[in-house]
Amino acid sequence: MKTLSTLKKDLEFNKGLSSLIEALKTIAVAQYRILEQKLRTFEKLILTIENFFDLVDIKTAVSPFLTAADKPRAVVAITSDSGLLGGLNMQVINGALSELGKNPGTLIVIGERGKAYARDSGVPFVAFPGIKDEERFGQAMQLRDYVHGKVMDGAFGPVSVVYPRPVTFTVQKVENLRFLPFTPAVKKAAPGAHGEEIAFESSLKDIAEYLIFLWMGQKFYELFGLSRLAEFAARFVHLEDSHQRLKEMDSKTRLDYFRVRHEIIDRNMRELFAARLAFG
Repeated sequence: MKTLSTLKKDLEFNKGLSSLIEALKTIAVAQYRILEQKLRTFEKLILTIENFFDLVDIKTAVSPFLTAADKPRAVVAITSDSGLLGGLNMQVINGALSELGKNPGTLIVIGERGKAYARDSGVPFVAFPGIKDEERFGQAMQLRDYVHGKVMDGAFGPVSVVYPRPVTFTVQKVENLRFLPFTPAVKKAAPGAHGEEIAFESSLKDIAEYLIFLWMGQKFYELFGLSRLAEFAARFVHLEDSHQRLKEMDSKTRLDYFRVRHEIIDRNMRELFAARLAFG
């Protein structure tokens, strides 16, 4: 059984730790709100690209970005550099490894946590630095250029991205996005569509590949932002769960503290009473 002084120290420690967790929760909420206001989805670019593919017969453009080549697949796993996410990074890596288990290929890991988990699994991987808010656009373009070059060289066939998506502030879901080959949204063809009356200065293949190149950069940038939002939200949820467990531990420690204190008081009173009887 712990002594009264030890229990008192535990209570003081719990109080300090509780204040620290509350501060970290406040920071996570602030980071989430700030990034949420800055996120852009580039809907006009997506709509423009989809409208272009709706006007042409894309089946005539033979490209590895439009048709799945018989090449090894690549799976991009987006994780964080920090912990306190309640196992979210592990879920992302497990999802990526599960995808590669069905169809072997190359694992591309974003973030230090993902690299650590992938290293423990013994699976070879290509590593990229974790996402930094101020460098997110440049990092997205770097990943886009790498994947684009590998597809052009014939090293990659289909490409998937496994990432955490914030469904709500308190709910995160690991998504598996079929990234390449690019599949335009199916729409009803307009009269005179499929390029009969359209004159192209470049080949349809080159135009399509350039538009997909732009789309890849935008999409990686968007997924990086969503992953960061999920990271802040997951950190808050994990901290809140830890805070609740700490409260339960603190309540138990407080009960033990008062029980031991009352036992000491009772024992002292009995000793004083016995002494008065003996010497009174």
